[in-house]
Formats: sequence, structure tokens, C-alpha cells
Amino acid sequence: MNTLKSIYTIIIFFTTIITFAQNNDVVIKTTKITDHIYMLEGQGGNIGISVGNDGVFMIDSQYAPLTLKILEAIKAISDKQIKFLVNTHHHGDHTGGNANIGILGTTIIAHDNVYKRLNDASADKLSATKESLPIITFNDKLSIYLNGEQVFIFHVDNAHTDGDALLYFTESNILHTGDTFFSGLYPYIDLNSGGTVNGYIDAVKQALILIDEHTKIIPGHGKLSNKKEYQFFLSMLENLKETVSAEIAAGKTEDEVVSNKNITKIYDDLGYSWSFINSEKIRRTFYLSLKK
Repeated sequence: MNTLKSIYTIIIFFTTIITFAQNNDVVIKTTKITDHIYMLEGQGGNIGISVGNDGVFMIDSQYAPLTLKILEAIKAISDKQIKFLVNTHHHGDHTGGNANIGILGTTIIAHDNVYKRLNDASADKLSATKESLPIITFNDKLSIYLNGEQVFIFHVDNAHTDGDALLYFTESNILHTGDTFFSGLYPYIDLNSGGTVNGYIDAVKQALILIDEHTKIIPGHGKLSNKKEYQFFLSMLENLKETVSAEIAAGKTEDEVVSNKNITKIYDDLGYSWSFINSEKIRRTFYLSLKK
């Protein structure tokens, strides 16, 4: 409890009372996937948790004002120390709680480009703190042996961003995709942070080679998923790429593509459009990325 009280103090330091109040009604939902791996849902990117004799292994940290609730959810699973926190990329809904977790002595790990972006105060208009930055970075791939299995971490180029990492629990057969998968939703492809349509599609293909029909998938956003749903997500991406590419080849302008609802109608009807990435925005993203 003393640890939780100290974290509460840290939260107040890094955020305002108003921001905390706005997140006060957020509930952290815990889903047990195996006897030692869990998914936490709150506000922002889905968190992956592995617990065992070696300690707690955490994937992403959501927003800083939620840290207290996230820690309470983890404590309900394990009283062990959070030894490692891996960021799947640099966006604030996945890294906002880094400083709160890092101050506990947790080792933060991420791709090289995540460190660069978090360390660049101009990236999110916020000053990075020592506790929020990765201590260990990697360029291509990394393995961590913890809680009885190898966690294989690998980078995919220019997908959602330029610093994306996916994590595969080799014994448990569980994949955390970061934001290379929005389950049942249009994806956010951050063109300003190095993301591309082609890189995103390639990332999904790489992940699908690694897994099988029994794999449980923790997406960056959305419900717990599986290979079949990830394959459908890929088919959507490829369909949109083909259609928008044909529009570009026919000389259609950006505005014409954005206004053409037929391009995304089948997926709009399935409810893929959401508050942040609606059908117009996904059509614009595909146009801008493929037009280059």
C-alpha cells in the first residue's frame, strides 16, 4: 500500500488534478488468458502482463493518470516486482505511465526509435524524464527469458510508426501486436511518425507467419483476438490498398478518394469506423501513403 501511495504522489506530480478526475471513472478490466498471462484494458493501448517467480513482465503503460488503478489490477494478480516494461511504440496511450512505472526501478525496453521520439521534447510537446525513457533499446529483435519461457520481441519497419515492436510468448503461444492490429477497427497509421500502409501490411504478414490457429492475440486496441480475425484484418488492409491504388492510377484526387464512401462501405457496415479513425480518415491515410 505504501508503494501505491507513493505512485499516487507521482501521478499528481506528472498530471493535473483535472486530468486525473477525467480518468477517475475508467475501469481496468483484467482478462486471464493463461495461468500466468493477462490482458488489461482501460483507456489507451491494451496492456499485456506475465507473472511468475521471476517477477512481473509488463507490455505498455497506458496514460499516467491511470497508473494507480493499473498497479492495483496487477497487485490483484501478483505481489512481485514489475521487473520489465516493454513499449510497443512511442504514443502516449502506450507510454504515458512510463515515468510512474520507471520510478519503481522497473527496466523499460523499447526500439531505438521509441527512445529517440520519447527523448525529443518536441515530439509530444512534453519534456521527457529519466524515469520515462527506455533503459535498454534494440534495433531488430530481442529475447527475454522470464517466467518459464522465451519472450521474442521483434521490430517491424514503418508500420504503425517507425518504432513498432511485437512480442510473442513462445511457450504460451500468445502474441501482443501493439498497434499493428486494431481488432474490429480501422487502424491508425501514423504517417507523421514513419508509418506507412505498405509497412503496416508487411508487419501483419510477418506476424501471421509466426503464429497458428491456437494463438491468442492481444491487439493494441480492441478485444482479445485470434489468427482468423487477424487474417481478416489483413484482407481489409489489402482490399483498401488495391481499391485506393486503382483510384490513384485513375487520376482521382485526394478529396475525391476521401469522399468516395464505396471504398470502405463493406467495413463501415461492419462497424470498423470509430471516433479517432473514421471512414473518411482511413481513406485519406491510404491515399496519402500510397500516393508517395
